Amino acid sequence: MSGYRDLKVWQRSKALAVTVYSITGENLWSRDWGLRDQVRRSAVSVPSNIAEGEARNSQKDSIRFFQIAIGSLAELSTQLEIASEIDYLKAKDHDELQLEIESLHKSIGALIKSRQKAAN
Repeated sequence: MSGYRDLKVWQRSKALAVTVYSITGENLWSRDWGLRDQVRRSAVSVPSNIAEGEARNSQKDSIRFFQIAIGSLAELSTQLEIASEIDYLKAKDHDELQLEIESLHKSIGALIKSRQKAAN
């Protein structure tokens, strides 16, 4: 069952989730458990959906879960934007996280395209 663990997008998205957990463990976040919880759930959703997609028996199912992972990236991006605007997140951290989110979005998109070709 290690197939998904071999995917670079899974490895990078898991690392992103760990980073998000670390950042949201800081003081400002402890006062706002609602946003903190939502940000964490969005971050964890990305590698979780990649793993589930990779474990599926059909390309169509895999693609659907990869698309959900992209949706979770969009959620996370939005939530981090809000966190930045309310000063929960340093500008440098925000910019670095957004760059990684954009890069992951492209990588998962490429994975989807390759799976769509394989399905046809």
